[in-house]
Amino acid sequence: MRGTDQQQSHVFSYISPEQRVRSDHPLRPIRRMVDEILKQLSPQFHKMYAKVGRPSIPPEQLLRAQLLQMLYSVRSERLLMEEMDYNILFRWFVGLNLDDAVWDATVFTKNRDRLLEAEVAKEFLAQVVAQARAKGWTSDEHFTVDGTLLEAWASLKSFQRKDKTDSSGPEDPGNPTVDFHGEKRSNQTHESKSDPEAKLARKGAGKEAKLSYSGNLLVENRNGLIVSSLVWEATGTAERDAAMAMLQDVPGTGQVTVGGDKGFDTAEFVRECRNMCVTPHVAQNLARRGSAIDGRTTQHPGYGISQKKRKRIEECFGWLKTIALLRKVRHRGTLKVDWIFTFACAAYNLVRMRNLMAATVPTQ
Repeated sequence: MRGTDQQQSHVFSYISPEQRVRSDHPLRPIRRMVDEILKQLSPQFHKMYAKVGRPSIPPEQLLRAQLLQMLYSVRSERLLMEEMDYNILFRWFVGLNLDDAVWDATVFTKNRDRLLEAEVAKEFLAQVVAQARAKGWTSDEHFTVDGTLLEAWASLKSFQRKDKTDSSGPEDPGNPTVDFHGEKRSNQTHESKSDPEAKLARKGAGKEAKLSYSGNLLVENRNGLIVSSLVWEATGTAERDAAMAMLQDVPGTGQVTVGGDKGFDTAEFVRECRNMCVTPHVAQNLARRGSAIDGRTTQHPGYGISQKKRKRIEECFGWLKTIALLRKVRHRGTLKVDWIFTFACAAYNLVRMRNLMAATVPTQ
């Protein structure tokens, strides 16, 4: 019998969001891990807020919503609030009931700025890594380091001379005409007026130069989990400097190895690694004379293993740029870009850990 096309909607619903989300949904293990981490961070949240006044958006819900934006590639906070209004799955993950009002996009971003100014992302990533280490999914001896360019939220038109004084205003202040033909531009003489901390950089010879930041990762080699992250100004030595800073924070005093590409094959980097009891398993740059890596390192089987494992770090960069939408960051300033980059690394680890958890669970 043909059903009736009834247009009137029901007024009441007796099914909770918890019941509507199926038991084997991929977000469920992520939600459990996130709730455990947020419970550990609760004392830190308590110090960030005043004891009196109007209640704000709970920081736990802010972070869960930020995770959803990265996991589902939501391009803006306004679109995130729109989806959260009608998406029951999003409401369940954040912790909102079906009748709870969704926040305004401006209110959401203003409340999130309080978290951007704190070390919440670093602590969140540290708690994620601690969970993985407790399950035996991370290696404490073998690591890989690398960096990539993150395009800044600034136009090349804003990259102007530092000592520029223009008495006559442009014909169109919103979109002025700028002619850079014949002008030599560099980070020493020019800076972006909208994001002064962004630097003009390019990936290699023949590539176009863009205003960028340097996003750097330290990944363990057992399961490819991100152990540490750091955003640096896009200078010529940013990757090596960030690598040294992250390697100093590696726990323990035992001998560890670190893999890397040819860009790390410099005498200074190799010397500093050995001073920190870190064996540099970086690729040899045979295009120039005198590689800093000789046969004493390359003769060991572990060197070949590190060279194979180091390529997995590109999977992390690929996820961060395509899924988490960090190919072009939407924040300005090194501190804010570092916060959002670090939190995206934690989101990647949660997805990776969920897959590892599913692989270890025996099938019924």
